[in-house]
Amino acid sequence: MRFVMIGVGVLSVGFIVMAVFGSQYQDITVQTKEFSECYDYTDENVEVKIDCEEQLQNRNLMFAGVIGILAAGGLALLKGIRGTWDNDVKPEEMLGPGGDKKSPDDDKKSDP
Repeated sequence: MRFVMIGVGVLSVGFIVMAVFGSQYQDITVQTKEFSECYDYTDENVEVKIDCEEQLQNRNLMFAGVIGILAAGGLALLKGIRGTWDNDVKPEEMLGPGGDKKSPDDDKKSDP
């Protein structure tokens, strides 16, 4: 169960990273396909010429990182769904209800 939760969390982080940081590369992709030169626009709408190849390399590195995050989340999710290691816990190592085989009365009897 733990790996399922970890997998879902990591997958969510991967999609959030792609949504937040991937949008800045959308303009570069369009400019590269349509024009021979790429420009970055500042807050004052001043265009600054940038290297298209460097921006595309940055985009590809970011995309590879996101794919890695999504793959790690998918593997954790798959391991959690298929794995039985979560169920193979020794009774003395279990916490919570049913984990302690002693009854509460045994504790009271052993205390002086």
